Amino acid sequence: MGLLTFKSGIHPAYRKNSTEATAICAAKIPKKVVIPLQQHIGAPNKPLVKKGDIVKTGQKIAGSDAFVSSPVHASISGKVKAIASTLHPSGQLITSVTIESDEKDEFFESNPGKREYTDLSSDEIRGIAKDAGIVGLGGAAFPTHVKLSPPKEKKIDAVILNGAECEPYLTADHRLMLEQPEKVVYGLKAVMKSLNVSKGYIGIENNKKDAISAILNMAGKNGADIEVHGLQVKYPQGAEKMLIKAILNREVPAGGLPMDVGVVVQNVGTTVALADSIRDHKPVIERVVTVSGTGVKEPKNLMVRIGTLFSNVIEECGGLNEGARKVIMGGPLMGLAQPSLEIPVVKGTSGIVVLTENEIKAEKARTCIGCGSCVDVCPMFLLPTRIANFSKYDLTEKAEQFGVMDCIECGCCTYVCPSKISLVQWIRYGKGNILEKRKKIKS
Repeated sequence: MGLLTFKSGIHPAYRKNSTEATAICAAKIPKKVVIPLQQHIGAPNKPLVKKGDIVKTGQKIAGSDAFVSSPVHASISGKVKAIASTLHPSGQLITSVTIESDEKDEFFESNPGKREYTDLSSDEIRGIAKDAGIVGLGGAAFPTHVKLSPPKEKKIDAVILNGAECEPYLTADHRLMLEQPEKVVYGLKAVMKSLNVSKGYIGIENNKKDAISAILNMAGKNGADIEVHGLQVKYPQGAEKMLIKAILNREVPAGGLPMDVGVVVQNVGTTVALADSIRDHKPVIERVVTVSGTGVKEPKNLMVRIGTLFSNVIEECGGLNEGARKVIMGGPLMGLAQPSLEIPVVKGTSGIVVLTENEIKAEKARTCIGCGSCVDVCPMFLLPTRIANFSKYDLTEKAEQFGVMDCIECGCCTYVCPSKISLVQWIRYGKGNILEKRKKIKS
């Protein structure tokens, strides 16, 4: 089994030692949850409950008739205390439902009884994924049922399962592959059936040899045609386009999607959620979160209810160390810094990383020296410094011409810049301006 990879990329420090051998444990059920009604890419949801309602765990509390959308469910049982705008980890104010626990954790069972993907049609699998509120749990949060519904002209012949988990600190997917390999493979087979695909691939970075072994063993126990590939340890190995290039040697065209080259990519956490929703009628009410970093006293992998506040999660990890200064949702390279600990865990929260003052000392940005380091490491073969400058000075047309919208915001350019220029931040700013202008034109 050779080690596959892509061109360019970086090799950040490992930082997974504190949690890679730490088994997933269930976090305490919080006394209250704050559940944003939009935790997905697509149309916003409307609340299906009102203040004062009594809800049960797993009950749908918000939804939309739009195709590109995903419902949300109560993650605890109790009373709806408020429906109001609250701060989302993205930095936006999002309408959220606050539920106060009744400490019963009583489940809402609309259709009890076991079922298997082998007895379901493609449409039924997609319907289950939609009703369960499954989105990309790797962080992108794209509705899974939409991914499983490519246009008829897009012939899909391969499904790739992303087990790379290349961000420093994060080990949630690693632990899932070790502890629940049967669900990982089961979910992959369900995805393959929904797309009428006979060939599946699982890519795992080679520093997770125990996970490769566990998944290989499980994949070998079924008749499905599934290949497990060890990948070179490199960032951003887990990005969709990089995985497709590494495993299938197919290049997604500029502005294109994986389905343009006949591929659908899913995260291992997503397939576990699909397995649970098919067999146990369980919607997405919880997810595995890696809580790590030198700012946390007891790093852990926790199964956390959606809507649990970061403060409660960190409390379960012994609290903060002295000198803790920055809290990031996700990994340090693509994650989002948070202004408060009173922020809820959402479906896309793969990790909570807390860094100390010594680790985040920002150096003042200097003038670009034209070294080309950012160009050398860009996995999308862009000119980051040029695009960042165009974005900084609101030259949006120029930024578009140079491929700003093809940037995957991996942060490689910023990581290697000797002048300490916040390249990816300026690129994000430019993309935001372009999307705003497009929105105005449509309206």
